[in-house]
Amino acid sequence: MNKEEIIEKLKPIVKPFVKDETAFNSITEKTHFITDLNINSANLVDIVLDVEEAFGIEIDNDSMEKMLDLGNTIAIIQTKLAEK
Repeated sequence: MNKEEIIEKLKPIVKPFVKDETAFNSITEKTHFITDLNINSANLVDIVLDVEEAFGIEIDNDSMEKMLDLGNTIAIIQTKLAEK
């Protein structure tokens, strides 16, 4: 699965938790979930759980702690998909 496909699958997962619609509409790999989209850390856990379900992967705690921006999230998803 390429980056664009992952981003398109991530958008509906992340959108319900976004507090800054303008930042969401111009989302890039450098977009930080907390500082750019104003998503609180408790909601990040919900996002991780939704990502696991949507992609059929398991995300360990070390990986979860790195999922703070879109670029890292994409890389982790690609790694976990490759391990399947």
